[in-house]
Amino acid sequence: MKSNLLMNFSVNKETITVNIKREFNASLANVWSAWTEAEILDQWWAPAPFTSKTKRMEFRAGGQRLYAMVGPENQERWGLIDYTSISPKTNFKYSATFCDAEGNPDSTFGSSYWNVNFSEQGNYVIVAIEIKRDSLSDLEKIIEMGFKEGFTSTMETLDKILEVQK
Repeated sequence: MKSNLLMNFSVNKETITVNIKREFNASLANVWSAWTEAEILDQWWAPAPFTSKTKRMEFRAGGQRLYAMVGPENQERWGLIDYTSISPKTNFKYSATFCDAEGNPDSTFGSSYWNVNFSEQGNYVIVAIEIKRDSLSDLEKIIEMGFKEGFTSTMETLDKILEVQK
């Protein structure tokens, strides 16, 4: 097993995007499921010490996921995902917005537009993600909030989940 899986993270201020390329030592079916099924997402979609809990999720074009990242003192940070397109086991796109527990958007942060691509390379799966923000100030705000560190942490948790599934 490879011990150092690929993790590239870059910020392009001109295009207001974050680009992430991450390698997983798992099957495409397992990686896809981990990104698209609430029961598995809730196991990794929050950096420690936070946990994730899904209130509702319909993984389909036009569907949504309403979820919270729950902190160690039960503080909740809600997010709403609106799925815009899905090509099974190759790509899905969505917009993500911070919101309240009912899914009402929090205009303080703007939205992120995710384009998530899956491909197989030998025994590994590459997930390539482009995240576009509404404005440069929104992009800088999420970077300052620790997005890179938090996302890196969640990827390490996902690795552990995928390892158990082998």
